[in-house]
Amino acid sequence: MSEASKQTGAFFGRRKGKKLRSRHDDLIHHLLPAIRAIPGSAPAGQFPNVNPRETWLEIGFGGGEHLAHQARTHRDINFIGCEPFVNGMAKLLAAVDHEKLDNIRVWDDDVTKLLPTLPDACFDRVYILYPDPWPKRRQRKRRLVSDEMLVELARVLKPGGELRFASDIDDYIGWVLSRILRSDHFRWTAKRADDWRTPYEGWPGTRYEAKAIREGRVPSYLTMVRI
Repeated sequence: MSEASKQTGAFFGRRKGKKLRSRHDDLIHHLLPAIRAIPGSAPAGQFPNVNPRETWLEIGFGGGEHLAHQARTHRDINFIGCEPFVNGMAKLLAAVDHEKLDNIRVWDDDVTKLLPTLPDACFDRVYILYPDPWPKRRQRKRRLVSDEMLVELARVLKPGGELRFASDIDDYIGWVLSRILRSDHFRWTAKRADDWRTPYEGWPGTRYEAKAIREGRVPSYLTMVRI
């Protein structure tokens, strides 16, 4: 078991919000089992397109806006999205069902239960977008990005693959950068300030980002390359 997986359950808060509408509840019970990622199985073999151009992972997709946008924009790429919050999962499933996005598989539990079971170098890109910052000092051990998690992400990323991290919390940005800069596995690509102030190409935005901007917080967009 990886060091990251020993912290199972630590990275997210509540599992369910308000009661689901009947259609969303039906999707959770019927569509979710059909497209749930299979632990221990190579990602590429879990999709109709078994020879994708690339395979991308998004950890903590919230309401699924970004993941659905990427999947509909890049139909030749396979995606695995992880999100333990039931209401957020239901929103993504609605998009998958309505748009027939057969290039998405999902994981509805702690990502540290899935990652250690996957083969080395199975992803070309990993997204971590607006994760829970756990701002109190006593909570920081619950932050998703840690030295141990970076080792695990480096294992499942191909050499040259990208880790993309976005947040509107300055303290969390600094936390991530300090761990990236001491990592033997990643290189931060930024050369100038605009490189982390400018959203990623084709960025659709998320509701978390919109809320941050409304409240006067400035998002940062980090890109790290697997060495």
